[in-house]
Amino acid sequence: MQTEKLIELVSQVLEDMKAKDVTLLDVRGKSSITDFMMIASGTSSRHVVSTAQDVAEKVKKAGVQPLGLEGQQTGDWILVDLGDLVVHVMMPDARSFYDLERLWSMDTEESEAE
Repeated sequence: MQTEKLIELVSQVLEDMKAKDVTLLDVRGKSSITDFMMIASGTSSRHVVSTAQDVAEKVKKAGVQPLGLEGQQTGDWILVDLGDLVVHVMMPDARSFYDLERLWSMDTEESEAE
């Protein structure tokens, strides 16, 4: 599946699951791990877990095998590795604490300043 289609599918699943504050980060050339990161917040640990599981199920049905699913035990931050797209479903406190959006935008700003 093309990356753009995968992003559309995951975005739709997150919307259907009522995830909050969905953000897509383009990290091409900044990360050797992935090209895109999608970050979303859940409203409870149960919501975070069910949202991440639904993402994994829906992409499997579309023919994409997730490379990994991490963090299901705590439900505070679950990572779904889809290769070119890594999905982070987080509780708002964890999202605020780790602030991935700022972290990756700082990386961009530092690169541009050099």
